Amino acid sequence: MLAFIPRPVIAVVLLFPITQKYEAFRRSEESQIRSTGQTVSPDLYFVRQTIGNACGTIGLLHALANNLDTLRPGPGPLKSILDQTMSSSPDDRAKVLETSEDLARVHEASSREGQTSAPSSEDDVDTHFIAFVKKDGCLYEMDGRKPFPINHGSSTDVLVDSVKVIKQFMERDPDNLNFTVIALAPAQQD
Repeated sequence: MLAFIPRPVIAVVLLFPITQKYEAFRRSEESQIRSTGQTVSPDLYFVRQTIGNACGTIGLLHALANNLDTLRPGPGPLKSILDQTMSSSPDDRAKVLETSEDLARVHEASSREGQTSAPSSEDDVDTHFIAFVKKDGCLYEMDGRKPFPINHGSSTDVLVDSVKVIKQFMERDPDNLNFTVIALAPAQQD
């Protein structure tokens, strides 16, 4: 089925359920990485999610900001935020997002355009968006709830390599069907 997706895929966004099994894995993974370390590209754009229920926005920001060699945003809130935060730390980037009135307006407007009503920032939700991107030859899991990106190793194909990691998410919760995958790819040609 992956063969039907136009290439090149430059990012993958995953919506998945936050379950007790996932939370236990997340804590264990963080502890292991803090203990053993990992290599993270200095060119990776990562931001902490400090705004409630903004994981979709953060996931898309990760997908777009780490592909500026392919995507070139025009004037507007996204370009302004990226220009302002490109050399900042993940926590400083989060502070800028918290106070960005432009981002708040765009986030609010886009959350109303969907087919279902979006939760308010105070609602407790049990699903979460993350992004997978390739930077300097490695696949990274970009989850603003985590303190740092996760390096999943060498990557030659963002889609194929992301799917391998996504399968692990699904194997942790095999009875849960609440997984959605979106590929950021070129428009399909007729």
